[in-house]
Amino acid sequence: MTFFDNLLAKFSNDIAIDLGTANIRVQVKGKKDIIKEPSIIAINTANGKVLSVGSHARSMIGRTPSNVKAIQPLKNGVISDFNATEALIKHFITRINKDSGILAKIIRPRVVIGVPTSVTEVEINSVIDSARSAGARRVYIVEEPMAAAIGADLKIDTASGSMIVDIGGGTADIALISLGGIIKDNTIKVAGDEMDNAIIDYVKNKYNLLIGIKLAEDIKINYASAISKNPETKIELSGQDLISGLPKSTKISRPEVTEALMPVLEKIISGIREALESVPPEILSDLLKSGIYLSGGGALIEDIDKLFSAKLKVPFKIATNPSLCVTNGISKMMERVDLLERHQIKDLILK
Repeated sequence: MTFFDNLLAKFSNDIAIDLGTANIRVQVKGKKDIIKEPSIIAINTANGKVLSVGSHARSMIGRTPSNVKAIQPLKNGVISDFNATEALIKHFITRINKDSGILAKIIRPRVVIGVPTSVTEVEINSVIDSARSAGARRVYIVEEPMAAAIGADLKIDTASGSMIVDIGGGTADIALISLGGIIKDNTIKVAGDEMDNAIIDYVKNKYNLLIGIKLAEDIKINYASAISKNPETKIELSGQDLISGLPKSTKISRPEVTEALMPVLEKIISGIREALESVPPEILSDLLKSGIYLSGGGALIEDIDKLFSAKLKVPFKIATNPSLCVTNGISKMMERVDLLERHQIKDLILK
């Protein structure tokens, strides 16, 4: 980075973006507050106009008229709708610039965006173009597992190996890190969204009741446990009776939520096992001492570390503030140019 770039960085509102499948998190350099919104955008299909973004757009799911569509632009760790993704990124960069001081409005920001390891070159270029059209001066693209490891304060620069499993909305990203680089990674396209769908399918098959995706997500967030417990806890569900077509309510127990999620958790365990099978013995020894760290929203599922430890015979640990690890890691990279330039997978100076 040139002297001029360093000078500009002192006055611009540089922005860190964790572009997640389920949620987008945005933080401005030097500020503690993190903007967190669902990665959902509502668009008028007749004219392409953005009507709503984030939480308000999420509340519109299943309630929109025919000319309005609530879109989740990223699915299973890939960009499924390029235009909606561009609109999502532009919305938050524009929002931050709008609330900035006069000098920060004049000096365009650097933008650092964390993406899943599974994104393609075409998708990366789309993300860069989106940030550019929103007014970014320079765009850096970094991999979310590395950002998560930095945000979890793992000792990534030592010869001792460390591993992180970042369980997001669309993917679970597994990264084995040593000497400052990822030496083995594995992306499983099974994570939080699949858990929501598993709950919907379970209730449908067992109770002939169709519930909405938002209710399934709320059940996961509030009642999910990787180890069956509290059978006395009852969760009320409302939806459509698949036999009569009429409204219907029922109750399920907390162990039933565990039962619904178990096939998804087993898939993640299989992915971690596959990654471990190719790890050199020396690094396996390191992992037995240090443990494998869990980050992302999926790490908040109660006792998930205990289940994984029992299944894989390796200690698992929940990172501090697991859902914020990627955002915190990107913010640290933004503060330290050496980290940023070492771990970027692509950057583009925007003239």
